[in-house]
Amino acid sequence: MLKLIRGEMYRLLHKRSMYIYFGALVVGYFLLAYIRSGGFNEESIIKDAFNFFNFLPALAGGFLFSAIYTDDLGSRNLITLVGYGIAKTKIVIVKLIVTTLFGAAVFGLSPLVLYCVHAALGWAATANTMAMVYAVSLKYLLMTLAFAALSGIVVYGLQRTTFAMVSYILLAFNVVSGLITVLVSNMLGDVATVVLNRLVSGITDRILAGIMIGSSLIGPVIEYIIYVAIAATLSVLAFRKKEMEF
Repeated sequence: MLKLIRGEMYRLLHKRSMYIYFGALVVGYFLLAYIRSGGFNEESIIKDAFNFFNFLPALAGGFLFSAIYTDDLGSRNLITLVGYGIAKTKIVIVKLIVTTLFGAAVFGLSPLVLYCVHAALGWAATANTMAMVYAVSLKYLLMTLAFAALSGIVVYGLQRTTFAMVSYILLAFNVVSGLITVLVSNMLGDVATVVLNRLVSGITDRILAGIMIGSSLIGPVIEYIIYVAIAATLSVLAFRKKEMEF
């Protein structure tokens, strides 16, 4: 498994388009921040964090999902891996691990980008403010990983690049959660809150709230782990049932 992880990381770290893409995102954010800098104050970075990270699951996570998951479909590398005798369960787990590693790197560095941009514009954040920014970043990192795990079911079940990317984008832009919210609210009324709190957005909101106010994180963290574990299990089952053409 370690050899497979190293191979995936080597492939991604030598993907020049990744550096160009993320560099473009940084430049784009700086330009937007510069245009809006007239209205900045000491707390602006927190508001910016919610706005900025809200789009990262789609913009950054979408690129990582494409590079880690769907590139294998286009290059037929997935078939090659299975042909070499690598267990399908191992492939699913490795993809999640690699997504976690690269996602953690992106969402770990992103608050530093916000800090540097705001500092350059004359509003350097304090340590306490940056702790809040990192908490927001963690929420959206967890959402990104969950969306990748859920979309992995489509990757391994259908093995079609377009369907896989569409499923991820719909999740990342909250289209799916929005539709579920409307349907559940209309059908269940007051009870809907209980159900909606069990969606990825609801679970990660409770994790963020727990960090902010210092309450127990055990419940939502366990729910999150179960959520991802179920998605990974369904990916393995879909992968095993899918016939592959060698």
